[in-house]
Amino acid sequence: MSRQTAGKSRGSAASTPNKRAADSPFRSRIGRLGEAIANADLSALIVSNPKDVAYLTGFLGGDSYLIVPAEAWRSSHTPVLVSDFRYAEELAPVSGSGLAEVVIRSRSMVEAVSELLGPASAKNASSNGTASHHAARFGPNDRFGIQAEQMPVAERAAFARRVGPKRLADTTGLVSSLRAVKDEHEIELIRKAVKIQEAALKALLPTLKAGQSELEIAARLEMEMKSRGSSEPGFESIVAAGANGSLPHYRPQGKKLSKGSPLLIDWGAVYKGYHGDMTRVVTLGKWPKKIEEIYQVVLEAHEKSAAALCAGKTGREIDAVARKVIVEAGYGDQFGHGLGHGIGFNAHEEPRLSNMATASPLRAGMVVTIEPGIYLPGVGGVRIEDDYVVTETGSKNLCSLPKSLSWATL
Repeated sequence: MSRQTAGKSRGSAASTPNKRAADSPFRSRIGRLGEAIANADLSALIVSNPKDVAYLTGFLGGDSYLIVPAEAWRSSHTPVLVSDFRYAEELAPVSGSGLAEVVIRSRSMVEAVSELLGPASAKNASSNGTASHHAARFGPNDRFGIQAEQMPVAERAAFARRVGPKRLADTTGLVSSLRAVKDEHEIELIRKAVKIQEAALKALLPTLKAGQSELEIAARLEMEMKSRGSSEPGFESIVAAGANGSLPHYRPQGKKLSKGSPLLIDWGAVYKGYHGDMTRVVTLGKWPKKIEEIYQVVLEAHEKSAAALCAGKTGREIDAVARKVIVEAGYGDQFGHGLGHGIGFNAHEEPRLSNMATASPLRAGMVVTIEPGIYLPGVGGVRIEDDYVVTETGSKNLCSLPKSLSWATL
């Protein structure tokens, strides 16, 4: 197994990242995770979620595991990123900055990572049946956390056979709890994603005509996003014409847009891994009476819940503000999903704004959607969604597209 390192070995330059790494948000994130790992009484965490690896290192390629030691950079161990030949050149900035040692594996991920963790005993080492390619970084009494919500059962069992079952501990939320609060770097990337998707919709709307299919509209919207810098759609774009708007997670098909009929568009751009997520409903010409009625209700629910959003309140409390408006209008049974969710490296992540969410208080720096909706089978639906940064005293809307009924009338 070959290796690409940031320094010569443990305790060398790899343990003392240069100024570039020290100034990056990634060093701070790994440092905070290292503290959480130590508080969990673990020696290291095996980060197997590709989005978590990206959050901690900036590497977006996937298929790589990151071993983060307790008290990262304060201990004798340097974080190690295990990847393969496909990404060797792409990972050069990670090793060059001193952020992590990069190990390019020539065997399975389980074999390569287990070798770095070290066997539980000399007997266990010999029973593996393969010669050591790489020096172990840890001792036989060290314990390692695995991301239980991410790692398959079969893979966990394979690790247990190699490093010893007593040395593995299931963990949940060590990284996701950090990711829930965004730093300024992350907020700026989300803002950029939002700007891209807003510009894409602005380019699309003047071209909408009766007779265009949902699939055609979705394809052109995604093309407009990509041409402006989005690496991919954040999710399968929802383009729902007419009565199809009553399906909250509808997948576009062949139904055609017609005059005097609503069109629900839920779309998201991705910029450097970070997502935007918005929904608008428009119509060609006159609004159907019932859709116009529920549009006004949903807009009021959106505005009131957005005004209530701030640090210290819970996701349940903010959801209740919007839900009260919709219930009092007589449509409570037609609003069956939560008010919103966190966004970042995932289109859906913590926290949740929902009547089923935990009672944990929101924190400044969290970025959430607010997206109340009313769905009437056989008629259509309305959902209005923007992205907000939670602050100590309120929130900031990252989106700038209008939400008024007049703006939505084409």
